[in-house]
Amino acid sequence: MSEADAATSSSEAVMAEPVTESTDVDVKRDSGSDFAEPDNKRRKISTAEKGLADKRHKLEERLGGILCCAVCLDLPRAAVYQCLNGHLMCAGCFTHLLADARLRDETATCPNCRVEISKTSATRNLAVENAVSELPSECQYCNKQFPRNSLDRHEDTQCEERLAVCRFSRIGCPWRGPLHESRQHEKECVHPNKNGAEVMEALQIMDQKLADERVLYESIFDLLTYEKITFNDLQLKPYRTDEFVHRLFYETSRFSAFNNQWVVKARINNSQKDPTQSSERDMTYQLIMKTKATTTLSIYYIVLKGPFGDMKINPRIYKHDFTELENEGPYMPLSLPDTGECNRLLAAKTINFRLIMFLSSK
Repeated sequence: MSEADAATSSSEAVMAEPVTESTDVDVKRDSGSDFAEPDNKRRKISTAEKGLADKRHKLEERLGGILCCAVCLDLPRAAVYQCLNGHLMCAGCFTHLLADARLRDETATCPNCRVEISKTSATRNLAVENAVSELPSECQYCNKQFPRNSLDRHEDTQCEERLAVCRFSRIGCPWRGPLHESRQHEKECVHPNKNGAEVMEALQIMDQKLADERVLYESIFDLLTYEKITFNDLQLKPYRTDEFVHRLFYETSRFSAFNNQWVVKARINNSQKDPTQSSERDMTYQLIMKTKATTTLSIYYIVLKGPFGDMKINPRIYKHDFTELENEGPYMPLSLPDTGECNRLLAAKTINFRLIMFLSSK
């Protein structure tokens, strides 16, 4: 072979190599073409779904940050109020702000913009309430997420992890645990096999509760047999003392009962120096006779919410003997269910209630 032929063959071989390599790659791609396209599509779909989930999760987080209460920084569970500039407050924090302002003798203001807020100037934001009700929230038992508008129903009746008590708790079993474990516990519970003497302590506690309820029930019907009974629908209005520390009190106008003049006076946390520093609040009240008594008056009295008020109260009967020297009854608990109800009453301009009085001649 001549040198020219050898050079020609060599150049053809060099030029052929890329073609051969490219052909091999194409063959490999063709041999795998049945799987390559679904893999690419699957990768694109999974990435899109993941991005959509992340976007949705971030959107919920952003909405949660925007729609949260300006005071407690948590999403409201019920009513949502807003100031004139649109800053949001949950119902509990809104009433707490008004109550604090009442205790300090100040004007309530929005914590964000310091604009004045009151029950007349603040408005409910129904759009935010509806939006918040659709946002997810975790169940406190199983940690699964549900829309807020269905979370209470899930926690109360549907969640298998919700707290339950043993059905033998009436005879002293202290067990508390997840609902799905209650059946197994009840099979192994030792309390059904105890004798009567061993369960007497639990039964005595139940008997005492029933006895207290029966005493109240019988006392009310006994008082209704009295000859002299009167009731008044009253309003407690706030006022402040002239002392260095202007303590907050509530008092009614004078009213007549049993040929005498009376007032009802109330105070917060038993006249604590600064009730705003306490997270727990309560109200106590006293009955005061403003006229001089010529004889001893044995008065039973009870406070109810009345037809013009919405006070949530657990009624209790109190008794005091009013004389010429002792015309003021002791401060007695108003028996409100919790601090939230006390704040709600403080946030109102007046507190409406009904006072029933019974004059004992026995």
